[in-house]
Amino acid sequence: MTDYKKTVLITGASRGIGRACAVELARTGHTLVLNSRRPSAEMDETVRLCEEAGAEVRTLFFDVGSTEAARTAIEADIAANGAYWGVVLNAGVTCDNAFPALEEEDWKRVIDVDLNGFYNVIHPVVMPMVRARKGGRIVTMSSVSGVTGNRGQTNYSAAKAGLIGASKALAVELAKRRITVNCVAPGLIDTGMVDMNEIAREHAMAMIPMQRIGTPEEVAAVVGFLMDERASYITRQVINVNGGMI
Repeated sequence: MTDYKKTVLITGASRGIGRACAVELARTGHTLVLNSRRPSAEMDETVRLCEEAGAEVRTLFFDVGSTEAARTAIEADIAANGAYWGVVLNAGVTCDNAFPALEEEDWKRVIDVDLNGFYNVIHPVVMPMVRARKGGRIVTMSSVSGVTGNRGQTNYSAAKAGLIGASKALAVELAKRRITVNCVAPGLIDTGMVDMNEIAREHAMAMIPMQRIGTPEEVAAVVGFLMDERASYITRQVINVNGGMI
C-alpha cells in the first residue's frame, strides 16, 4: 500500500489550477491520485510533469458530477491502495448567461459538478481518513463569484457559495479528527475558464488593485501551504487569491 501520509486526490487535474496544484504537491513529496473525466493528452502532460518532479502518480477517470461514478472509482482505489491523506476538490465548470436566458440544463450541470461534486467526492473519502487516525487535509476550490456573486453567473455563484458553506460545516465536524477543511477562492486567474474581450478585461482591471490577472501557480502555492503540516491549526477558512479585488 502507498504511504497514507502523503497521498492526495486532486480532481480536475488535467490543466489550469488543477495541474498547477498537482505539480506543487509533487515537488513536496506527495503521492498523487489525479482525476479528470476521461484520458487526454492534457492529463498525460500533467502526469509527466508530476513524475518529473519525483512524484508517484496514478489516475482516476470519472465525472465529478456523477455520484455513482465518483464513489465507484474512489472506493476501488482506496480498497487497493489505502486511504487518502488529502483531497483537493478542484474540478469545476461554468455555463454563463444572464439569469433570464439561463437554460435549466446549464443550471443543473454547474450545480452537479461544482456543488454536488463536494458530496460525490468527499463523502467516500472521509470515513477512511477518519479510521486511519492520522489527520488529513481537505481543500475545496471556491471562487470570488462564490464570495461576492457575479453578474451572468447565478449558477456558478450559487454553487461556489454553497461549497463554502459545506466546507465550513465539514470543518467543524472533522476538527477533532485533526482533519482540516479550507476553501481557496481565486479571483481572475489565467486559465481556460477565463475568456474576456478587451473591454471586459479593462473593466476587470478596474476592480483589481494589482492590475493583473493571477496565475494558476499562485493559487497552487496557497493550496500547497494548506496541505502542509505547518497549516495544521488553520481550518474553516476561505483564503482569497484575487489581487485585492474590490
